[in-house]
Amino acid sequence: MYLEICGIGKSFGDKEVLKNISFKIRSGRAMGFLGRNGSGKTTTLRCIMNIFKPKYGEILLDGSAFNPKKNRVGYLPEERGLYYKEKILDQLIYFGQLRGYSRNESRDSSKFWIERFGLGEYSDKKLETLSKGNQQKVQIAQAFINDPDIIILDEPFSGLDPVNAEVFKDVIKESVKEGKLVLFSSHQMGYVEEFCDDITLIDDGSIILSDDLMKVKENKSKGKYRIDADNIDRERFKRIIENKFPASITNEDKISLIIDMEGKSSNELLSTLIDEKISIKVFSTYMPSLNDIFIEEVGGNA
Repeated sequence: MYLEICGIGKSFGDKEVLKNISFKIRSGRAMGFLGRNGSGKTTTLRCIMNIFKPKYGEILLDGSAFNPKKNRVGYLPEERGLYYKEKILDQLIYFGQLRGYSRNESRDSSKFWIERFGLGEYSDKKLETLSKGNQQKVQIAQAFINDPDIIILDEPFSGLDPVNAEVFKDVIKESVKEGKLVLFSSHQMGYVEEFCDDITLIDDGSIILSDDLMKVKENKSKGKYRIDADNIDRERFKRIIENKFPASITNEDKISLIIDMEGKSSNELLSTLIDEKISIKVFSTYMPSLNDIFIEEVGGNA
């Protein structure tokens, strides 16, 4: 199953917030949809869910127009919308029935997800009595009530502590193993990196990167090496690099340097550093983190 976003655009008044964006997701994979605040993430997800009508372009599921109402879709919106005065179990049963379940089916599913997210003791409590983190778990649970084939989540990690984030990550991993299609936005780069198969980066309403995460990492690491050295004189080190290699230092911090060798042999570099009596602790192929990739492509924090 493929969900394809095909050249969609969206404007609010004179402001164009989505600019001919395209990407696709397939079942059995999780995609992280990343971008700075105001980049167009939520607007894109709302267009997919048919909450907003795109100005142009189309959204397809296996080549045909996608209608969320005619498919089993679980959706967590950015703005949470449960009923604070109602009991958790009653609300989840209600949402299950809205999505086509019988009352008994909805009750069984609701109880399952209440237990899955560790909310059993709050089953008969009103939402307003729960902590922010537990309220978020109820919000997430409603997105899974109807055993969706397509799961679309807007900032699902918001409000979750590390323990509950682990529970949620396990749920996503299980969903992917079951062949479900998962698309979610997040600011939590570390979490996204742990279990996402694909990433799409959006900036100022335009897609700037969309690919398999490991493929992106491998492409970004080509010809680059990480060097950790004791008592390194950075200026001297830079002079050595600049004088002997057509290489550049692409990133540096207090501990390590990232060297782009531009196709030259790493053995030459290592031999030169030893000859120059630079004490090396680590010499390895550089593999960027998702946060490194985001900063390189977008130029700032999510």
